[in-house]
Amino acid sequence: MAKKPKNTEHIIAQNKRARHDYLIQEKYEAGLVLTGWEVKSLRAGKGQLTDSYVFLRDGEAWLLGAHIEPLKTASTHVVAEPTRYRKLLLNSKELAKIFAATQQKGYTCLALKLYWKQHLIKCEIALGKGKKDHDKRATEKDRDWDRQKQRIAREHNR
Repeated sequence: MAKKPKNTEHIIAQNKRARHDYLIQEKYEAGLVLTGWEVKSLRAGKGQLTDSYVFLRDGEAWLLGAHIEPLKTASTHVVAEPTRYRKLLLNSKELAKIFAATQQKGYTCLALKLYWKQHLIKCEIALGKGKKDHDKRATEKDRDWDRQKQRIAREHNR
């Protein structure tokens, strides 16, 4: 009997708004520097990525705007700051690529999701270009047409 591969990736939080407002170009996986109470809160699913983005300064990447709700039981002895800057861990080549792309016109670095990868918390970040209103409508129209095609195919196969 062959062993089933373990799917150890469990999503904690997603930034669905980013996919709506931006055209995603390149994705990167980054580690996060967190404190103990933040890990416990994320384990309980108390994280949010809405309105979060990545800021590059002094050759380092920082996650801004991510909100991690402190647990009442885990953060009694520390002053919990839910929206503090959190350092992202990337290698120097990735940082250089991201920095060069954000200097170009229209590129932004966004946080797409937080997830568990084995016992570590990872953040998926991406380079994106802002969509115009007509792009958003076209994306929605394409999505609706794909759904319609699937319905037609299901009805035809019956």
